[in-house]
Amino acid sequence: MIAYQTEYYKRLREIQPRLIKSERMMPKFQMDHRFMKRIFALLTVIVLIFTSAVLYNEITTTRVRLRACCNATGVLYYTKQNTAVNQSVPYETSSKLTYQINEELHDMLPEDFPWSKQPISHCAVVGSGGILKNSSCGREIDTADYVIRFNMAPINDSDVGLKTDLLTINPSQLTSYKNLKSNPGPLVERVSVYGNSSIIIPAFAYAPNTQLCVNTLKVLQSIRPQEQMVFFSSSYLKNLSGFWKRQGLKAIRLSTGFMLINVALEVCDYVHVYGFWPFDTNLEQQEIPHHYFDNVGPKHGVHAMPIEFLNLLKLHSQGALTLHLQPCL
Repeated sequence: MIAYQTEYYKRLREIQPRLIKSERMMPKFQMDHRFMKRIFALLTVIVLIFTSAVLYNEITTTRVRLRACCNATGVLYYTKQNTAVNQSVPYETSSKLTYQINEELHDMLPEDFPWSKQPISHCAVVGSGGILKNSSCGREIDTADYVIRFNMAPINDSDVGLKTDLLTINPSQLTSYKNLKSNPGPLVERVSVYGNSSIIIPAFAYAPNTQLCVNTLKVLQSIRPQEQMVFFSSSYLKNLSGFWKRQGLKAIRLSTGFMLINVALEVCDYVHVYGFWPFDTNLEQQEIPHHYFDNVGPKHGVHAMPIEFLNLLKLHSQGALTLHLQPCL
């Protein structure tokens, strides 16, 4: 036991100078530790700023690339500013056919774009996917500065909201309104649900639809002049299609929803996308209908919905837009 004690004290005497030295160094170590915490906090802020800068750069890059190729801010649809009387406009799906803008039609064109004088901050693009059913996203959607909807989809205050600033109508939907000139009531009643929103139609996608679209414009403008009806520029749609083909998205025609998300990326500071989900189950693997209002499937072979969605997912991951795929709180 005495031998062990002797050895213990011997070792203690050997290490004591180092212990004393360590005690003297302790305040400096604590100071260094606090200093390192400050450095770490500063680095965290720098990383957050850098990440925000990267995301902002992605948003800016996407906007610049789209404006360079397509210019929705200047040529999304025909206006008095970008279209002349007797101008021949090409058809989106034909390299040979054109349509001449006569004086009567030119007089009915809008003066300019609603965002030409003031940029839009927060846009909501609302698709018709079944993922919106029971989503409770209506209130959130209605807080947007500008809301885009498609093909006269039903609106409600619970899941999809009521506010509408731009509404698309497919020409095929207009064929169900017979004798439009003599009986405009049903169509007028249908579009009045969306208040004074603008209506945009691809009148120059396919030649057989053009006159029907022009007749609809005449009827609606005479009855509801406050509800502006406009025609997509076929040149814009051709350029947008070419842009995405170069990115590998090959389809007979882009969906209208995908088109207007691209428009929003140009004209809006922040783009929030709802109801774009091309699958029959949600993220919890629960079955959902094709639309939030019915279960009628799409026409096959025209649009490439899953591939479009993958591109939206990529834009979401880059911070260029926000995809909403879960119920809203």
